[in-house]
Amino acid sequence: MKIAVAITGASGIIIGRRLVEELVKRKHEVHLIISKGAREVARYEDNTDLKKAEKAASRLYDEKDMAAPLASSSFAIDAMVVAPCSLKTLSGIANGYADSLITRAAENCLKMNWKLVVCPRDTPLSLPALENMVKLKTAGALIVPPNMAYYHKPKTVDDVTDFFVGKILDALEMGHNLYKKWGNSG
Repeated sequence: MKIAVAITGASGIIIGRRLVEELVKRKHEVHLIISKGAREVARYEDNTDLKKAEKAASRLYDEKDMAAPLASSSFAIDAMVVAPCSLKTLSGIANGYADSLITRAAENCLKMNWKLVVCPRDTPLSLPALENMVKLKTAGALIVPPNMAYYHKPKTVDDVTDFFVGKILDALEMGHNLYKKWGNSG
């Protein structure tokens, strides 16, 4: 599969990095966009190395490059994941404000009915954020917030991250063993 991954400026940068690693491990073609905000947040979060994701990706784009292939709907992709998704990016996608390569590529997914997975990472949520999520869901996007679960008995932060990445892979209809599924928790 040809998959665009956008990492934006919300806490949880490691989710995007781990997702890229898992997609590459499964031999998918990964087109990566890292926002300026993501790079700023990454400086504050431990164990988050965006260089690993950059090196693993098939292609890396600048979020300002509106001449990139991803800016055109004639460059077909199978899916796009925005993880983590800042509420600013969420709003841009939901309201058709395609002022960056990230929001433009997401808009292409919506208009072409390609799979779009958005992982908003903020809490608590405001009414406008919730309304934007409803707009995206109505437009056909999958909303996969990185919400914690306990039934798989996580012991480390890596276990929690793997759960989140596993849920994204579930949304992409890809098999994995990143966490124990419900009923297999033993």
